[in-house]
Amino acid sequence: MAHLFSPANRFHTWRKLWLNLAVAEKELGLSISAQAIEEMKENLYLDAKQFEIAAQEEKKRRHDVMAHVHTFGQVAPAAAGIIHLGATSCFVTDNADLIFMREALTMLLKKLAVVIDRLSKFAAQYRDLPALGFTHFQPAQLTTVGKRATLWLQELLWDLRNIKRARDDLGFRGVKGTTGTQASFLALFDGDHEKVEELDRLVTSLSGFSYAYPVTSQTYSRKIDVDVLAPLSSFGATAHKLATDLRLLANLKEVEEPFESTQIGSSAMAYKRNPMRSERICSLSRHLMVLHQNALMTSSVQWFERTLDDSANRRITLPEAFLTADIVLTTLQNVSEGLVVYPKVIARRIGQELPFMATENIIMAIVKSGGDRQEAHEKIRVLSHEAAHQVKSLGLENDLIDRVRAEPYFDPIKSQLDALLDPKSFIGRAPEQVDQFLKEWVQPALADEELKSVIEKGEKAELNV
Repeated sequence: MAHLFSPANRFHTWRKLWLNLAVAEKELGLSISAQAIEEMKENLYLDAKQFEIAAQEEKKRRHDVMAHVHTFGQVAPAAAGIIHLGATSCFVTDNADLIFMREALTMLLKKLAVVIDRLSKFAAQYRDLPALGFTHFQPAQLTTVGKRATLWLQELLWDLRNIKRARDDLGFRGVKGTTGTQASFLALFDGDHEKVEELDRLVTSLSGFSYAYPVTSQTYSRKIDVDVLAPLSSFGATAHKLATDLRLLANLKEVEEPFESTQIGSSAMAYKRNPMRSERICSLSRHLMVLHQNALMTSSVQWFERTLDDSANRRITLPEAFLTADIVLTTLQNVSEGLVVYPKVIARRIGQELPFMATENIIMAIVKSGGDRQEAHEKIRVLSHEAAHQVKSLGLENDLIDRVRAEPYFDPIKSQLDALLDPKSFIGRAPEQVDQFLKEWVQPALADEELKSVIEKGEKAELNV
């Protein structure tokens, strides 16, 4: 990702675009020599000397594109007179950005697929391990560790869909001229509208795009940046929620991110196991989420056919968005490949809360054995308050079930208590939901040929992480 947005790749891409323009112009009848085309092909990559020349040219001309036009012309002298013929700066800058964004989105799709694959394995492994659910971060009905993971997975699948949509929807700015009217190219082709249209189609095709935006100003609409950064920002929200859950679970000591044997959690408190990877994900995800606002603001203030106050902003915002999303995904993959679950801690927490949750089942069992529902309710209410006092006021364990066993009123169902308190009887269809979700949603999403190969490669490299 860093290479994709590097100066070396940017200027190499500019040269490819100039070559594509020249090839198309020659094919449509402009006087461009075969030697010019050949020299351009042979010098698509810049060496250190050319970077120095370009820097000197830019200092002199105060224009980055023209600096590179002149630099390219020095190594391709036969083409010096036709490089950038009829084009405006945005022919290379905007078209290059669209190329970079499309490739960057593809990179993110592949990394996201690996994360989804890893978490789906985690969900399958813990599909039926009961865990205390939380609403308002207060104890709620039971769920399973695997079912909770499917909540993360579902949002990641939506991110996969959204990023793919954004990538597949990307078009090319194409060959549109200084204000989008193609006037310069119409002059080059002596008023032949069909050749101008064909030039746009040819360069678009040579650059690897299936279509160009039908109308542009000097730039492609900055609303495209909004549409591209939106799914990245949305992914940032997903990653932040997921990592926050893991941070809370680490505090509960139920699930932890990887922690190396020599890793130090705190310089002062030697016992600490801080969830620093998840904290890093949250930190970077917040940055990723706000970058979308930057694109929105830039899009909203473009005057007429263009204004240059977008340029410096976009040169920061676009690479940062993709680099940030990339490292968040890398960190998520690392975390998802090494999650540690502590079943005994999870079971102990369930044991502290389950007696209260089981009271309804106890009441129903009494009624089935011939008891009175209201009387049973009152007995349970009194015992529950006594047990709550033990927990909250005295700091003792929840002894509600011991109190039920000691109460003669519940003699008819005491043999059923162990079954009534089995955590797996409180998780509903959670395991089946996990199975169905993985089969019907995750597996089809990862079956895409584009994603399968990278997942398989990732599996082979997992031990090297």
